[in-house]
Amino acid sequence: MKPDYPYALIQFYATAPYACSYLSGRIARSQVATPGHLIDTQIYSELVRNGFRRSGIFTYRPQCDHCRACVPVRVPVALARTDRSQRRALKQHMHMEATEHPLQFSEEHFALYQRYQSARHAGGGMDLDNREQYTNFLLQTHVDTHLMEFREDGILRMVCVIDRLSDGLSSVYTYFDPDQARASYGTYGVLWQIEACRRLGLPYLYLGYWIRDSDKMAYKSRFQPVEGRIDGQWQRLDPAIHHQA
Repeated sequence: MKPDYPYALIQFYATAPYACSYLSGRIARSQVATPGHLIDTQIYSELVRNGFRRSGIFTYRPQCDHCRACVPVRVPVALARTDRSQRRALKQHMHMEATEHPLQFSEEHFALYQRYQSARHAGGGMDLDNREQYTNFLLQTHVDTHLMEFREDGILRMVCVIDRLSDGLSSVYTYFDPDQARASYGTYGVLWQIEACRRLGLPYLYLGYWIRDSDKMAYKSRFQPVEGRIDGQWQRLDPAIHHQA
């Protein structure tokens, strides 16, 4: 049997159109990979290299009829460099303690998630997530997933859910204390994951989708250099040039 035999069993279908979560007035559609129980770490790694991402056990990539604004992005770890504000974030939060925890429900984590969603994404739908929706989104997986929590003087400040792939780490989701106005937890979380890739000898950190005109996604281009998967090929992304309407 060929090594890629399980991948040959994966099928793909397009969803019905739905309202885009990132660009107002746009209609979105996704391509979904099924069946979910066959998508293990090896197969998921190949899917991520082809522009897919997951939400729980739901593996998808944008396949909109008239829009190509979503660009899969990754940081080539060996070339990664920090700017002044990122170095400031590293210095500011270097004393946070990072520990790995079981991928299971925690009331403390969920309370922080609710505070984060209410402060940063109010009205987006996820601010109304209940325990079951939170669990399905972040704690259900068929791949090699790790939950990292970050504490400062014993206080929970940030949680990162991260997938380990064959060629890198994939940043699934990060949420953090939204009440620390001068903190740079989100920036620090990405930089921590880049360094984790270095420690593990993995060449890429996958950051999901970059959308130039979405404030929620535009921050990803600040981690340089960054590569985007454009026209089926990974290439250096210039945020000033690459804009797919």
